[in-house]
Amino acid sequence: MVTLSVNGVEQTVPVSVQASLLTVLRNDLCLNSPKYGCGLGECGACTVLVDGVAARSCVIPAAHAGGRAVTTLEGLGSAGRLHPVQQAFIDEQAAQCGYCLSGMIVMTAALLARNPDPTDEEIRRELSGNLCRCGTHLEILKAVKRAAHVMRSASEASS
Repeated sequence: MVTLSVNGVEQTVPVSVQASLLTVLRNDLCLNSPKYGCGLGECGACTVLVDGVAARSCVIPAAHAGGRAVTTLEGLGSAGRLHPVQQAFIDEQAAQCGYCLSGMIVMTAALLARNPDPTDEEIRRELSGNLCRCGTHLEILKAVKRAAHVMRSASEASS
């Protein structure tokens, strides 16, 4: 058994030694945003935040996530109040098939938490490990820039 804090909710689930965090999130907790892509931590489809850091859930043993804060796309925002990154990806129509989208959004949220004003090169470098086969790369770049602008404006307004 392992107790996981996922999207702010603590849940205890039985896990085998071989179970990845991705498997537990999808199969046991019914969170479908992290996707199985390569199973090797190379494509980014399974990206989640672990203690605020972007991580590939397909290569993290679920037992090692106990006691850590895990955030999936579902935990970034809600249907009534989207996270600025989620809204920016919608506004810029930065998806086609959508398979990579969860990982891209989570990775972007992690980037903007560390660097609120990234350059195009910094965005490209940060997202380079998240594979998109549909070719929405320009729209994704625009979405990241839009989210950064919105988040900076909100931060300045609250200061």
